[in-house]
Amino acid sequence: MSARALDVEKIQDSTGNLYESIVIMGKRSRQISAREKMELDEKLRYFEGFEEEDEFSFNEEQERISKEYERRPHPVVRSVEEFLDSKVAYRYPDNQ
Repeated sequence: MSARALDVEKIQDSTGNLYESIVIMGKRSRQISAREKMELDEKLRYFEGFEEEDEFSFNEEQERISKEYERRPHPVVRSVEEFLDSKVAYRYPDNQ
């Protein structure tokens, strides 16, 4: 994956503060990562408890599932794209 330059002004436009925008993208990235890990664990949990005689075919299926998740764009890349496309909702906590 190659590095690409991002327009800092465009990132800052949504919140008015570059650092707030970066925090929002970071939190979104962690959400995406946690959701995908949970999905992957759920899919791989299916293979627990089978007999050893079927182990080879199950290992191939587990590998296929794992590689499918590896081919997906990194959560940071997706969170930046979502933020720049205004697909991320965020709110500030009430100051009380």
